[in-house]
Amino acid sequence: MSRRFRKPLEKKGVREARKDDKRAAKRGKPSSAKPSSVKTTSAKKASGKPAGHFEGRGDGVSRRTTPAKAARSSAAVRPQRPPAPYEEAPAPQAAPLPTKVQTVVVTADENNMRVDRFLEHRFPGLSFSHIQRIVRKGELRINGKRADSKDRLEEGQSVRIPPLKLDAPKAVGVLSEAAEKTLEDLRKMTLFEDADVMVLNKPAGLAVQGGSGMTKHVDQMLEVMRDAKGQKPRLVHRLDRETSGCLLIAKTRFAASALTGSFRHRSARKIYWALVAGVPKPKQGRISTYLAKEENEEESIMRVASHGDEGASHAVTYYAVVEASAQKLAWVSLKPVTGRTHQLRAHMAHIDHPIVGDPKYFNKENWQLPGGLQNRLHLLARRIVIPHPRGGVIDATAPLPLHMLQSWNLLGLEADRFDPIEGAPEE
Repeated sequence: MSRRFRKPLEKKGVREARKDDKRAAKRGKPSSAKPSSVKTTSAKKASGKPAGHFEGRGDGVSRRTTPAKAARSSAAVRPQRPPAPYEEAPAPQAAPLPTKVQTVVVTADENNMRVDRFLEHRFPGLSFSHIQRIVRKGELRINGKRADSKDRLEEGQSVRIPPLKLDAPKAVGVLSEAAEKTLEDLRKMTLFEDADVMVLNKPAGLAVQGGSGMTKHVDQMLEVMRDAKGQKPRLVHRLDRETSGCLLIAKTRFAASALTGSFRHRSARKIYWALVAGVPKPKQGRISTYLAKEENEEESIMRVASHGDEGASHAVTYYAVVEASAQKLAWVSLKPVTGRTHQLRAHMAHIDHPIVGDPKYFNKENWQLPGGLQNRLHLLARRIVIPHPRGGVIDATAPLPLHMLQSWNLLGLEADRFDPIEGAPEE
């Protein structure tokens, strides 16, 4: 049984060109048909519309379609693949940036940093797998010796880093109008600043960290100071939302570690000013209690507790009366030895001299606020003295906030009087 094999059909253009050639041969004329391998399409044929037609979009906006654009549009919907020489090149991608073998020295800011964190810090975007590979192969050396990714570095050590393939660094974007305003607000609040440390004069009413319902706080404001390596200044301690005054900020890892250590070892000296109800007796004293957090439906407060109570922590405060006003109010200077939540507010309420305007701890009955004084917390983080991470001492002082300055003026208190708390013990 014989089978008939049908020849595969040629493309229509090829068949028409062959017919034209046969007709031309009969007539003795050369063929006018274009070779099928060089296929051109006019703009009108490619898009089905005349060149320069305004193409409607679903968003109601018209866009002008040029002949070249129409041809590209047509090519996107044709089922056959265009010839290789005319393929559109893919979008260029940022090529990795190769590095050479380099030797770097561990800085003070990088002291006690893990090897993998050190590499991430020096080369943002370096993948975890790449770090593990160069460590495992022994390509990374510390003082000429192999190292593990979890090893801790010391200032002054020499680190040999092999060639790395890094992505192009991201360009630091231009700050938005809102970010520029935030940066300007931080500048206005700055009492002291250098390469490692900032001291801000935090205004009353501005929270240090976010919480429920918080739309603006210091930690969020510091985002505008994030650098190209992704690092931003860090909080070292806290102030209550309604307390104004000195707030210490670390701008580097090294400074954060050093300053946190100073607070932990009680090398930092903080002095607060407050206006309290009545005049404490004796005029200078030491308050020592245990404080524990007490939760209720509306809020949480710190209550005076007994030694051994669950969650109770020892708290010590020195106080000194600077000046009294008609035996009804007193300007007191406070030096906290420990740093418990709401410590000063709870301690002054404990000795029956609560801070004026304190919504949580003011507990005096039948006591009226003197006329002209604002019912706001009269507590200022007046001064902070702490060792500088690189030697020397940071000593910053904050001015009275407006509501306290108004009270001082009304009561005839002199803000430049000698502060007797200076002589309080440092223990």
